[in-house]
Amino acid sequence: MSKKLVHTPEGVRDIYGLEYARKLAVQELLHNKFKEFGYKDIQTPSFEFFDVFGKEIGTTASKDLYKFFDKEGNTLALRPDFTPSMARSAAKYFMDETLPVRFTYSGNAFTNTSNLQGKLKETTQMGAELFNDGSPEADGEMINLAVECLLSAGLKEFQISIGEIEFFKGLCQEAGLDEETEYELRDFISTKNFFGAEELLLLKGIERDKINILLSISDAFGSIEALKDMKESVKNQRSRKAIEHLEQVYEILCLYGVENYVSFDLGMLSKYNYYTGVIFKGYTYGVGDAVLTGGRYDQLLSYFGKNAPAIGFMIIVDDLMVALSSQKIEIHCQDTGILVVYENIRRKEAILKAKELRKAGSFVELMEKAEDKSKEAYESFAKDNRMEQVLFL
Repeated sequence: MSKKLVHTPEGVRDIYGLEYARKLAVQELLHNKFKEFGYKDIQTPSFEFFDVFGKEIGTTASKDLYKFFDKEGNTLALRPDFTPSMARSAAKYFMDETLPVRFTYSGNAFTNTSNLQGKLKETTQMGAELFNDGSPEADGEMINLAVECLLSAGLKEFQISIGEIEFFKGLCQEAGLDEETEYELRDFISTKNFFGAEELLLLKGIERDKINILLSISDAFGSIEALKDMKESVKNQRSRKAIEHLEQVYEILCLYGVENYVSFDLGMLSKYNYYTGVIFKGYTYGVGDAVLTGGRYDQLLSYFGKNAPAIGFMIIVDDLMVALSSQKIEIHCQDTGILVVYENIRRKEAILKAKELRKAGSFVELMEKAEDKSKEAYESFAKDNRMEQVLFL
């Protein structure tokens, strides 16, 4: 039994030593970037009432949540993502505020899925949320911030792919799809299963020309020019307005000077049904999925009693670390600490020396010298633990 307990459950892992130091260094870089743009820190609970992440909210499926009960019999759930918690907090503490409110957060999220595909069930996420601003300028700020965060972490080659949920909804409305069929179709298209999408639409009796329009969404990606071509081909105003909105956002991104990091994909959808407008994902080499996801969710706060627009994004720090490692991007971690090794007869002197060094701002580790350990053994230990100095007394 004791041998079994030293191992972690499937989907979680220990992080320590230099690997953890590098992760903390990247988190500090990201946090500084959020603060640079005026985002204020907020901490929300690791678990909430189940309904905060329920089906109506449009977040993670119930079967993928870690659920449990409190002593009063309430059903609780570990957060699978931060956005619903952020929306709840904004509604609770800024109910009457009409000016833009900016939050940044950091913490772990939990997804109880059996379809791991090498993914962790517990991940560290960092992100930003902007409430009370539904403008293209807010969308542009958020996407620009996403670009600058990845740059600050050390990535040089990456792409932010931008879509628009309203474009897809306009096509569904034009085809006369009901809400249930729209959600089913969204699942097929988000996983690029266009054969499944076609079969679904045929079973629903949708006309062939409208099926072709819905499936053409798979070809609507590339530069801003691809958007202009698509705008000419669609007939419904809802989809056309969605493309016009993306054109406005692109103009703003050009003002920020980050247009080379973005592309467009009108076929990009999300498993989260609370997104209502612009959505975006960040991709880079060495990771099989997006390291960054975000979008606009203008109706989510209404579930908590506040009608206000909102947009945000989150970075999966663990996946970002994998990308940095696979691309051999160095993460600078400054060596810290002094190892003081002393013989027993000099214990008092060692303690006083350690107090003096700590008072001066150093990190000090005390060790009484073992008779069977050489000086070189302690120097090797200090090097392995990134200590900058060894003092022998």
